[in-house]
Amino acid sequence: MKVKSMLRRINISAALIVLICFFLPWEQVSCGGAKDTLSGLDLARHDHFALWVIPLLMLAVPVIGLMRRQRDKPSALAIVSLVAGGATAYLMNDERTRVNDAAGVISAQLTGWFWLALISSVGLMISSFAMLLKRQRAP
Repeated sequence: MKVKSMLRRINISAALIVLICFFLPWEQVSCGGAKDTLSGLDLARHDHFALWVIPLLMLAVPVIGLMRRQRDKPSALAIVSLVAGGATAYLMNDERTRVNDAAGVISAQLTGWFWLALISSVGLMISSFAMLLKRQRAP
């Protein structure tokens, strides 16, 4: 029971980290002497509408995790976390490749908040797999 509880806390914590990092600077753009930062929210509002999926999926994980707290079977939380982590990692990796491909006069770099969110989404997927693979013991 302790392992399930720990994995559930890891899932909820990782989802909240990704959600918070969505509103923090993801990209630092510089041209000449001017510098500016763009958060996931800024990117979603302007050009990358698919990024709106990230906060919605990350909000779903703690909601389902807290609703399913009383039950023994964590499969609903594990499946939602796996889908949310996979979709988030895919969208963030797509954003990473877009930033790396846009080399030119304007220099764009990813910030530590972006990397923290990406690593947290991968951690969310890993802990979800562990929750699905964890066998229940007979009482």
